[in-house]
Amino acid sequence: MKIRLSVLVILIHVHLAFSQIPQNIIFGAFKNENFADSILKRIASTGEDSTRVKLFNDLGMIYSLIRQDSSIFYTSRAIELAEKIDFQPGRYFGYVNLAFVLNTSGNYGKGLEMAIKSLKIAEKLPDFRLIRMARSYDMMGLINRRMNNDSIAISQCNRAIQLLDEAGLGLGNEKMNFSPYLDLSLCFLKKKNLDSAFYYAKKCYDITTYYIGRDRVEISVSASTVANVYEQMGNFPLARTYYQIAIEAESNFNTPLLRVRIYNNLARYFKEVGQFDSCILYGEMSYKICRTHQFGEQTTDAAISVAQSYELLHKPDSALKYTKIFLAAKDTIFNQSKLLQIQLLNFDEAQRQNEIQREIRDAQERYKNRIRYFALITTAVIFLLISLILYRNNRSKQIANKALEAQKMEISAQRTKAENALIELRSTQALLVQSEKMASLGELTAGIAHEIQNPLNFVNNFSEVNSELIEEMDLELEKGNIMQAKSISNEIRENEKKITHHGKRADSIVKGMLQHSRSSTGQMVQSDINEIADEYLRLSYHGLRAKEKNFNATMVTHFDPRIDKIDIIPQDIGRVLLNLYNNAFYAVGEKLKLSKKGYEPTVSVSTKKLDDKIELTVKDNGHGVSGKIMEKIFQPFFTTKPTGQGTGLGLSMSYDIIKAHRGEITVNTKEGEFTEFVIYLPA
Repeated sequence: MKIRLSVLVILIHVHLAFSQIPQNIIFGAFKNENFADSILKRIASTGEDSTRVKLFNDLGMIYSLIRQDSSIFYTSRAIELAEKIDFQPGRYFGYVNLAFVLNTSGNYGKGLEMAIKSLKIAEKLPDFRLIRMARSYDMMGLINRRMNNDSIAISQCNRAIQLLDEAGLGLGNEKMNFSPYLDLSLCFLKKKNLDSAFYYAKKCYDITTYYIGRDRVEISVSASTVANVYEQMGNFPLARTYYQIAIEAESNFNTPLLRVRIYNNLARYFKEVGQFDSCILYGEMSYKICRTHQFGEQTTDAAISVAQSYELLHKPDSALKYTKIFLAAKDTIFNQSKLLQIQLLNFDEAQRQNEIQREIRDAQERYKNRIRYFALITTAVIFLLISLILYRNNRSKQIANKALEAQKMEISAQRTKAENALIELRSTQALLVQSEKMASLGELTAGIAHEIQNPLNFVNNFSEVNSELIEEMDLELEKGNIMQAKSISNEIRENEKKITHHGKRADSIVKGMLQHSRSSTGQMVQSDINEIADEYLRLSYHGLRAKEKNFNATMVTHFDPRIDKIDIIPQDIGRVLLNLYNNAFYAVGEKLKLSKKGYEPTVSVSTKKLDDKIELTVKDNGHGVSGKIMEKIFQPFFTTKPTGQGTGLGLSMSYDIIKAHRGEITVNTKEGEFTEFVIYLPA
């Protein structure tokens, strides 16, 4: 059969866009020759098997859009020979070509199997691995699209594009491939996602126009796809424009299959717009080409469009004629399919026989290797015995002992260094923990001092008043005013009661605070969590006020009166609360320094009795915590405060204390608005 150059161009650039075929085959001296005969002569004359594999694949490729049975025959020969000589690139191209032929013949399951085989080979190839993997994924996407597995097809086409990008053949490269974009467009067109279909169709057209070149036949394929999308959108003028571009691009090459597809598209288009005469014209032109080249599937498309148009024109005789042509073409397709199935069965049987032969060869090779292995082991054992006899002497033992001793000394030195480093690390950690505790104790002491200042002021004031009253009483007694002296005595007695009251109040504050501030005994006692939360809130606030006289903040409390005393270690829980309060007041204080007028720093504390636990919440309206550091705030030594103002142990120790109480501590925050710590303790 005479094959023109245009067919070869289509096969190379549309079907095997990723193959490494020399360009002189396309634009060489074979323009008007019989390519099939030329290649067969080269196969007969060459003695190199790998070259014969390539030539058989070329023949299969040439026939893939002309005669599918011939394509399968020559491609099968290529695969069999490639397997025989273990030529993996030849096997790869053979399976890719088979996948394409089986797809065009409608045998999608077998075609997908061949595409997967090509992918497995491509993954192990050292040269052009990514490009060939991309081609296999593109072929799998094409077949899955024809099987209506559109989601899988889209994923596989995107994978092909990704691999091309990794290989440096992405957008902008003159050797880039448009095929994955074409399949993506057609997938979205079937799904009626017209925006995406148009996006990929236009990208495909741009690639063929600007990167591949306007003088290439690929433009007819991409332009037809754009026209298909415009037709679905209802933009019939633009659809016709792009169909015309497709015809003009194909006319320079006269490729029968592409021309038939364009004519069938135009026949369908004119039927959609109601121009039935034009539909019949293009349908009949398509049918003439199909009859010459035995394109069964395209014959059915042409015949059905013409038959429907004649029926709409009320010409039943002509409609019946093309309906019969449609049915005859269906029978032809069925017969061709049976022939292909027989060829595939023969191919599978040949593959099975090759596999059996390969297993026999592998078994023989394994047996030879086993013999070599045992011979090698025997030789090695003999040499080992000789070596042991020759080198069993005192000097070897002494050298070995010295080496062992040196190794022990080195290990001992390394162990000593590691132990010293561990001791130093533990010492540093202990100092930091002590520093954190002393800082908390200092803040607690400042709060206590501020808290007892008020009752001490009362004591001092009433003491001074009593001194003055005693002097007045002495004067009255000297004057003999007994009644007046008794009245002053009563006032002194009342003042003494007030002095006693406020003294006891100060004593109670000191005892209570010292009880909470002394070192933990580790013993849990029944304690009032509401009272502890309130006391430490006031201590934290007064402690900060003692350092910053101008600081003010609103404290909002809501303590659930239903909460009974619970088993806790008061000193440890106090440290947790003091740390949370100090952080809250620090946060609102920092925000106050940067905020405009109208901002009111507020720290809220609440408790709530749940079913089997107590919820204690500490919330401030400071700057909040950034999402980037949320996972780190309970880590030891992590702090957001400036250097020298925090050790980073407060929240870490608080977390450990709450966990030791079989409780839980969580944090909720919104950057720029608030931070809220929630503690859950067993009820």
